[in-house]
Amino acid sequence: MSDTHKGSCFCGAVQFEVSGTPAAMGICHCESCRIWSAGPVNSFALWPRDVVKITAGADLIGTFAKTDNSHRKWCTKCGGHVMNDHPGMGMSDVFAAVLPTLKFEPGLHVFYGEKMISMKDGLPKFADLPKEFGGSGNTLPE
Repeated sequence: MSDTHKGSCFCGAVQFEVSGTPAAMGICHCESCRIWSAGPVNSFALWPRDVVKITAGADLIGTFAKTDNSHRKWCTKCGGHVMNDHPGMGMSDVFAAVLPTLKFEPGLHVFYGEKMISMKDGLPKFADLPKEFGGSGNTLPE
């Protein structure tokens, strides 16, 4: 998984690429991600911010920060979601669904304490986040 992946918003006006290997891939169950994505979970792929490059349409990116932890970005032309910046972690969550060549291999669930649906897949279920990402590191049963 150490190559370059290109993606875009829904209409293609905003284009971006990431290179290397994601720091983590998983499934988020937090209320903010659920509401933002309008789904019961959100698939994430965390990348160091310096490997995330906007290659077209930077002037079309809107940003909203409900908290200092997540700065959500979308295309102002089509409304398509692009990524979340996580300033405190120095990471960007480029949504796995907008990177068509990325083989999504989730390794964990985060904010499982806020879940709407249970997922029995044998992966670790963190109540919030792993310690290395600023969480408690506490896990929950499937």
